[in-house]
Amino acid sequence: MTVASNQAAVEARIAAACTRAGRARGTVRLLPVSKTHPAPVVLEAYEAGCRRFGENKVQEASAKAAELASVPGLEWSFIGHLQTNKARDVATFAAEFQALDSLRVAAELDRRLQALGRGLDVLIEVDTSGEQTKFGVAPDDVPALAAQLGAFSALRLRGLMTIAANTPDPQVIAGCFDTMVALRERVRDAVGAGCDELSMGMSGDYELAIEHGSTCVRIGTAIFGARG
Repeated sequence: MTVASNQAAVEARIAAACTRAGRARGTVRLLPVSKTHPAPVVLEAYEAGCRRFGENKVQEASAKAAELASVPGLEWSFIGHLQTNKARDVATFAAEFQALDSLRVAAELDRRLQALGRGLDVLIEVDTSGEQTKFGVAPDDVPALAAQLGAFSALRLRGLMTIAANTPDPQVIAGCFDTMVALRERVRDAVGAGCDELSMGMSGDYELAIEHGSTCVRIGTAIFGARG
């Protein structure tokens, strides 16, 4: 199987999940997660129509961004945990940051972006599972953080992101997604309109995520195969 054929199969399953949920296909964007895969593999997905790719390690993402800087329209979404000392790098290459989880990181990102004359779309990462291995803001703390982000003019709050519970039980996973839908309404009450994105669903659960309201699915293995 090639990257292009894998991508086509994922697209077909996204479309089918949208149909089951009574949603238009255009309401869900596919974010291929290219972490651990080299630049030539990213280009295979680019040639198949993808333009934005997810990465979760700053050093790897920076290197790929530099290597592929001349490719027209290719963009990067940083989806991994970010420490303040790496904010400068993300501010340089990313079009989107999906894992904002603290005011400290927000302030440092804003400072770096201001210096570069850039803006950045951001999503707040929400801890919906309570698992020790996962990052993110506790659901009850998200509306307050969202409201505080208004102080940073280089950051554009677009929505919320989560990684669902690591379990084979679809009801538990669906509960994580439903928490996000309700939380988005609370955030909208706190900050107003414009906070529409729900980035939830990966290779193992993206169809369920779409059926529960996801607007962005982050797909790695199902497109690129096992990690390099």
